[in-house]
Amino acid sequence: MFSEHEQQRSRLPSEHTEQPSKEQWADLEPTLPHDRSPTSIVSFVECALVELTHEEVGVEFISTSVAGMKRTQFIAVDDIGQRFQKRYFGERLGWHETTVSRNAVREELVNRLSQSSSDRTNETPNADPDTFRVKPIHQF
Repeated sequence: MFSEHEQQRSRLPSEHTEQPSKEQWADLEPTLPHDRSPTSIVSFVECALVELTHEEVGVEFISTSVAGMKRTQFIAVDDIGQRFQKRYFGERLGWHETTVSRNAVREELVNRLSQSSSDRTNETPNADPDTFRVKPIHQF
């Protein structure tokens, strides 16, 4: 096995970063549909929840169906990351807001990311693919 130092030396030069990016959460935007395993999806969602708790960012999931475009946003509302504001927009009903638990956010994001956009091709053949984004709160 490599030591940590040997592993760092064996990385490509492009993998070395002098300073960490200010926006580490920017990599939390998976391409949908994806081929992630269920374990990988849970891990991904946990990373997103950590960023929601520690940074001034929110998560947005956008999907299109026969009923139109639906947008769901989650933003942490407490310092310990146990309560989140859920903002939901549907073309028919407009905006709705509620407060939900961390477990509810985790479950919803895992479920949504587990469903492949390609599963909906018969439903809406010309629909845009689903999108998942982590972005600064001021952009909501």
